[in-house]
Amino acid sequence: MKKLFALCILPAMLTLAACDKAATPPAPPGFQNTDLTGLDYARDFALTDHNGKPRTLADFKGKVVVMFFGFTQCPDVCPTTMAEMAAVMKELGPDADKVQVLFVTIDPARDTQALLAQYVPAFDPRFLGLYGDAEATAKVAKEFKVFYAKVNGKTEGSYSMDHTAASYVFDRNGKIRLFVRHGKGPAPIVHDIKQLLN
Repeated sequence: MKKLFALCILPAMLTLAACDKAATPPAPPGFQNTDLTGLDYARDFALTDHNGKPRTLADFKGKVVVMFFGFTQCPDVCPTTMAEMAAVMKELGPDADKVQVLFVTIDPARDTQALLAQYVPAFDPRFLGLYGDAEATAKVAKEFKVFYAKVNGKTEGSYSMDHTAASYVFDRNGKIRLFVRHGKGPAPIVHDIKQLLN
């Protein structure tokens, strides 16, 4: 009787094991930057690009999007981040056409459409500068949990901007996936973008 019970129960156990295995989701990619998958912020934006075209995240569906907040008169973090992203695009080769880099100004008072059109594509002609008025800029920064603040300079009327020094990366479906800290170098970014393109 015990032998018969064991023979009957074994197929059922194997079936359950097979179901459990099939229901297990695949392991997440081994990202080298901070994984933000599933977080409920940085969902969208409504800004204008440096060509004068209104833009939202949906415009770039099908591409991996890298989004950086900065300003054109930034002396160090912004140009080095943009140069780093230009190096990433070179390393990606043909896959770079499946990536969109966005530079969002947090200094709309000085960063006009014309200035962004000159500054941003100088790093890579595929890069887009985005801007909005003060209200739109504040709204996007809040949605993305980005800090920025005006810091008065030594001369009257001069100022700089303190801001979060990092980039956000979205997958091809427009979902937030990664937080990339400034200064990590191109290699980890290339690695993670390739993971998202697979």
